[in-house]
Amino acid sequence: VTHSIPACIGSMTINSKQLDKESPVSIFAVKKCYETVQEGTFFDGSGFAALVQEGYKVRSDVNITLEFRTTASHGVLLGISSAKVDAVGLEIVNGKVLFHVNNGAGRITATYEPRVANSLCDGKWHKLQANKSKHHIALIIDGNLVQTDNPFIQSTSADTNNPIYVGGYPADVKQNCLTSKSSFHGCLRNLMLTKGQQAELFDFSRAFDLRGVFPHSCPGAEH
Repeated sequence: VTHSIPACIGSMTINSKQLDKESPVSIFAVKKCYETVQEGTFFDGSGFAALVQEGYKVRSDVNITLEFRTTASHGVLLGISSAKVDAVGLEIVNGKVLFHVNNGAGRITATYEPRVANSLCDGKWHKLQANKSKHHIALIIDGNLVQTDNPFIQSTSADTNNPIYVGGYPADVKQNCLTSKSSFHGCLRNLMLTKGQQAELFDFSRAFDLRGVFPHSCPGAEH
């Protein structure tokens, strides 16, 4: 076995002597354990998860679904870009959710603004669906639909070829459809990207780069 265990270990004794966990000689990728946990992936607000190293091609259609919970009013949810201007992006800015798409002719944005300010940042789970169908884009948050007009109706394909960055992105990576650089702080689960009949559910533990992300559980309360 060459990989670490996704678990909590406590009260370890060797030869009847309890190990001191508070002042280890060295420590790597070990965080607190939590009294109560939920299914999902915890983002500590410092990093990101990178998926599909060979590059994800959005092209004409994609449907992105995920669930999030956070108490922060800013944070990157997802970005897929290209070396040119083509890209898609999802982010929380000032408690609103923004879905940006650029098919090459210019960025368009669907914005969901909750009726009660910051009610999406209440630490409870919220469902998000972002749909791009050629030049149409729509955003559905907790069943509430927002659509936006696209003046660039001839431009229908987002020719992306970069990885999917979730919860943030590296400083040296360009994201053409994100305005925020703030890494997401909170939990995500059930990230799925669907093209036509082909649905792909992403497992964060299989990300090729994980920084500040703990893929196997979300803290309910710290212990």
